[in-house]
Amino acid sequence: MSNDNTASASDELLYEICDGIGYVTLNRPAARNALTIAMYHGLADVCRDVPSDGSVKAIVISGAGDKAFAAGTDIAHFRDFKQSEDAIGYETDMARVFHAIETCPVTTIAVLHGACTGGGAAIAIASDIRISARDLKFGIPIARTLGNCLSARNLGRLTALMGKGRVLEMMFTSRLLGSDEALSIGLVTDVLDDKAAALARADELAHLVGGHAPLTLRATKEALRRLAEHQNTIDDADLITQCYMSEDFHEGIEAFLAKRKPEWQGR
Repeated sequence: MSNDNTASASDELLYEICDGIGYVTLNRPAARNALTIAMYHGLADVCRDVPSDGSVKAIVISGAGDKAFAAGTDIAHFRDFKQSEDAIGYETDMARVFHAIETCPVTTIAVLHGACTGGGAAIAIASDIRISARDLKFGIPIARTLGNCLSARNLGRLTALMGKGRVLEMMFTSRLLGSDEALSIGLVTDVLDDKAAALARADELAHLVGGHAPLTLRATKEALRRLAEHQNTIDDADLITQCYMSEDFHEGIEAFLAKRKPEWQGR
């Protein structure tokens, strides 16, 4: 494998191009790759700025280390949320990030292993294809951890992949899905023994789709995106404000950082 180009906007998000495939690594292994805003923006920039000359044919996204793909947004970011504009601004920003992943002009393949939760799960479901190592733990357990909410668009992405009933059960119980269950419901397409094997499979698949007609692939993913968007034109600002501005959300943050169980009040 020849290395055509190596670039890194920051040490926390690595990007290199090898043999026409772009490889993004979420690189905060000591924090289970918890995502900073700069990491989200860097990933969005990679997806948005794919060159139009065919030199990059697919993007593979993975997490550094052996513990996680990504364990959500860095919780410390939420401590400064004081007014509804903070919450709406954050979700609007995240919507732009996930839109950039979803509309990337080439195929995006997420290689999932270990913890894939919160924002990590949102990156995964915005990608075109998900491949899993056997140690996957996938979910969005915010009902027992933080007390915030998913945007309607992210719920729509999850529902398109899993179905409403499974989404409700996963969100309400706050449980994490293992790799076998993720495969059985179609959330992932392949389960490999470990991260190395999953990366190898992703590399193989990236080269396979990279040899197919790019306009066919692009038209297919864009048509599916438009179909989903048509079904999810929902104003959810009131729901986001209700959760993010609640006493429960701030209790959830402090409890998470203190590694204790939150005491929910429903307000």
